[in-house]
Amino acid sequence: MASILSFSTIPTLGSSSSSSSSPRAFFPSRLSSLSLNHRLCKSVVKCSYAEAGVKDDFRSTTIDVVADVKTERVVVLGGSGFVGSAICKAAVSKGIEVISLSRSGRPTYPGSWIDQVTWIPGDVFYTNWDEILFGATAVVSTIGGFGSEEQMQRINGEANIVSVNAAKEFGIPKFIFISVHDYNLPSFVLSTGYFTGKRKAEAEVLSKYPNSGVVLRPGFIYGKRRVDGFEIPLDLIGQPAERILSAIENFTKPLSSLPASDLLLAPPVNVDDLALAVVNAVTDDDFFGVFTIEQIKEAAAKVKV
Repeated sequence: MASILSFSTIPTLGSSSSSSSSPRAFFPSRLSSLSLNHRLCKSVVKCSYAEAGVKDDFRSTTIDVVADVKTERVVVLGGSGFVGSAICKAAVSKGIEVISLSRSGRPTYPGSWIDQVTWIPGDVFYTNWDEILFGATAVVSTIGGFGSEEQMQRINGEANIVSVNAAKEFGIPKFIFISVHDYNLPSFVLSTGYFTGKRKAEAEVLSKYPNSGVVLRPGFIYGKRRVDGFEIPLDLIGQPAERILSAIENFTKPLSSLPASDLLLAPPVNVDDLALAVVNAVTDDDFFGVFTIEQIKEAAAKVKV
């Protein structure tokens, strides 16, 4: 996915976090308190009628119709990257207004959906959040990358934490963070800047948005990825692997306790399914918490047409 920081990074397919407890998803009752800029608005429609033979007292009647009209405006951080662009495309297809903030701005490849996205080049550390977040109902972060320890802490941790706090300060109702499956890796690997940065970002999302924050933890993400003008068909590997690993999941579960076993056993996730899961998170107020690979696929299935 595209990094939107002020220095060069190597993009990664996801972001990650490690937790000592199993990932959980929460589905409580509808939120009782909504932000002032929440997407629900009411409109009143008035009409009158008159018929021959109707008594004067009832000749003109006004009918008030109150309707809830949902309007979504989503800001995607890193929207021109592999995962970010899939999210933008899926959101547009569902009638959601989309603003993308990324270092590269508008993609150079063709696509009818691209014209329906507002592309803003920028860096989360220096951007004008007033311009980016005005009227938004949700923020989606796909920020993540590899590099030195310092860079990974800044990319995976600090950049996302800055974004979460900006969204919270501006009263954005929901924050969605694309993280990554921990793959049951040993502790010395999980203590590197990549994973510790992501853990900090996840904690910030769940702390600032306890009843509306969403953390998605996909494994290897596949699809057609564009790099320097070339298209890499990751689906040629990911799609058959997903089918096979999903089919034998019941047989491989006993192996899940082995260190790093999920590097081989965790099913890949289609980038389009991940994008649809994000759409579900944006539109469903009862969808929040931490979501595993299987739960991501279930969420995507709810909005597939």
